[in-house]
Amino acid sequence: MTTAVTGARIVLDHVSKVYLGAKQPAVEDVSLDIPAGEVVVFVGPSGCGKTTTMRMINRLSEPTSGRIMIGDKDALSIKPTELRRSIGYSIQQAGLFPHMTIRQNVGLVPGLLGWDRTRIADRVDELLDLVGLEPAQYAERYPRQLSGGQQQRVGVARALAADPPALLMDEPFGAVDPITRSTLQDELLRLQTELRKTIVFVTHDFGEAVKLGDRIAVLGQRSKVLQYDTPQTILANPADDTVAGFVGSGASLRQLGLQRVKDVPLHEHVTVRTGDSLDRAREQLAASEFDWAVVLDERSRPVSWVREKRLAHANSLSEVAEPLDVVSTQSTLEDALEAILAEQHASAVVTGAGNRYAGVVTLDTLIETITRLRAEAKHAAGQP
Repeated sequence: MTTAVTGARIVLDHVSKVYLGAKQPAVEDVSLDIPAGEVVVFVGPSGCGKTTTMRMINRLSEPTSGRIMIGDKDALSIKPTELRRSIGYSIQQAGLFPHMTIRQNVGLVPGLLGWDRTRIADRVDELLDLVGLEPAQYAERYPRQLSGGQQQRVGVARALAADPPALLMDEPFGAVDPITRSTLQDELLRLQTELRKTIVFVTHDFGEAVKLGDRIAVLGQRSKVLQYDTPQTILANPADDTVAGFVGSGASLRQLGLQRVKDVPLHEHVTVRTGDSLDRAREQLAASEFDWAVVLDERSRPVSWVREKRLAHANSLSEVAEPLDVVSTQSTLEDALEAILAEQHASAVVTGAGNRYAGVVTLDTLIETITRLRAEAKHAAGQP
């Protein structure tokens, strides 16, 4: 069943921004049609105007000329404060108010819109649960009591609080470590499959653009649109040398960034539970072809792994359990490859809905996929 689109089409029609006293525009004559319910990523070098272009959509930066339509409404005809309350906005380092609890942060815009307390409380609980933060555990905490990744999740929840038609995201994951960043990207993709919002996402990382974008707008100086197309088309056919520079020399490997783990076969692997006895773990492994097992908690979420050879002299599973990096079904195959190389298992453990164990993706599967993608790229280019 296809989820209904809840986002609105956004049209930038010959939009420019000239700052007082500047010799040339910061943004010059940009026109873009952003389809409802899609993720469109603005990517370009620092200082090219991509953030200014995005901020003109909610008038945090006022356009000097041109027109911006959100759905059937002219953004310039709406009071700036009303417009900003109707559009979600998520920035780097979350931008949470440190003196307010997580509940107060997420409920801020609905409160400004006059929602009653019960409705706000229900919405906050719903959104915290949606972004993977247990309301009973996190709602009354303060931002300083959360990790960077958790704060970014709260930032996304706050941006979605009033159920906006559009969500603007300005390098929201740029300040967290690579593993957390990949997890947050996966979470955003999962949310988007449920919500189908219109998302405008700014980044300088082309790999992130490929992973997240339904379409990518590669911008040059003054936000000149160098190419606006799907990631597949841009990777296969860069419009010019500047775009080719963004794509980089690893374009064939980047093709893995277009493929999701959910799109390739997953394989079964030996699993044990955190409360299982050592005898049971040994029996499970002895009956299989594997020399290691995934350890699941009571909710079937993978939490660690154990090696068969370390079970012989152990007193408990927890004594020999080792940390485990996982990928989700929303992760790219590029993410899976990184996890495989990090774990040295020749496979990566995969989680699905509710972060529950879904299986493993193997190195053989990735090699087969790379081989197929290269063959398809050669065929598309007319090469034998």
